[in-house]
Parts: sequence; structure tokens; C-alpha cells
Amino acid sequence: MKERIILGIDPGTTIMGFGLIKVVGKTMQFMQLNELDLKKYDDHYLKLKLIFERTIELIDTHNPDEIAIEAPFYGKNVQSMLKLGRAQGVAMAAGLSREIPITEYLPKKIKMAITGNGNASKEQVAKMLQSLLGLKTLPKNLDATDGLAAAVCHFYNSGRVEVGKSYSGWAAFVKQNSHRTSESPQTPKGEESKLSRK
Repeated sequence: MKERIILGIDPGTTIMGFGLIKVVGKTMQFMQLNELDLKKYDDHYLKLKLIFERTIELIDTHNPDEIAIEAPFYGKNVQSMLKLGRAQGVAMAAGLSREIPITEYLPKKIKMAITGNGNASKEQVAKMLQSLLGLKTLPKNLDATDGLAAAVCHFYNSGRVEVGKSYSGWAAFVKQNSHRTSESPQTPKGEESKLSRK
């Protein structure tokens, strides 16, 4: 039976959670979950470097076939959103540099896939993962289970059309994000109103 490995990442500049599952046929098996703790570092750019290096290390160690990543959500604090977006971008860049297909999922979509409730708490998601994957214990911080949840969400959505934003490499990313890479970048349609509310 065909095997594939999915790496799930919950990006953050305080803690980056991640989890890995192996898919054999139509069955998923737990491999690992952990976190990269960045709280002790004050330099934002050092944090981004460490996120990139840890993601590359995970890729080179486990050779995932696909990466599922939690997409940033819109919040009231613009600075926090920018930092979170950078963390996600750096993790994505690591995967793209190794030509690994990446799919983004909104937090509500991940929660819905795991629990059936898009407004579920971190604790509810973690408990459901524990049941689904037979985890003996749960980590103290639930960022790791959030990363694992992204991987499981991707497993559940595999083969479906319109599962999220997917990128198979740098060329695909640039093509789908031409508004971000043009010489005179423009705010995407609809973003003006979001930004004006901040």
C-alpha cells in the first residue's frame, strides 16, 4: 500500500507547534508531535531564522510528502498579525525550498475537520486527536496538537477539490500570489476594508 507522510505546522513567533502522521492506504498513524519554543528569544529575526531551520530539519529528517499549515487569522492587533504572517511565510519558504506541496487551512476548517465544530477549543481538538490517534498523553502546551491537527485535517481533505490554498513549489506560489510579487504591489480586493477596521 502506498505510504505518505504529512507534516502539520501551527506557526507562531512564541511557539511553533508541529506534528507528523503517516498515511498507509486510508489509515493514518501517529508519528510525532512537538514544539519549537521561542519565548526566550527577543530578536524577531532570530526567531524567524530558527523557524526556518527547524522546519528544514523536520523535512530532512522525516521526508514528508506534503505539508499542511494553519493560515493566519485576522485579529485586532495588526503587529501580531504581521509577526504571525512572517512566521507562516518562513515555514512555507522552508517547504517550498524542498519542493514539497503545501496546503493552508483556516483555523475554523481545521477545528471542523477534527471535532465537527469550527468553534471548538484547543482542549477539545487535543482530546479528539488523542482519541483518534491513540495518544497516551497530551503535551503541556497545545500548540503541538494544533500542528498535528493541521496534518490530520489535510488527511481528511485529501482528494477533495478546493481543500485550501495549495502550492507545489516556488513557481506555483509566485503564480498564485502575483499581487504580492509585482513591482507595484496593490492591496488585494477586499483587504482594504479589513485593514481599515483595525
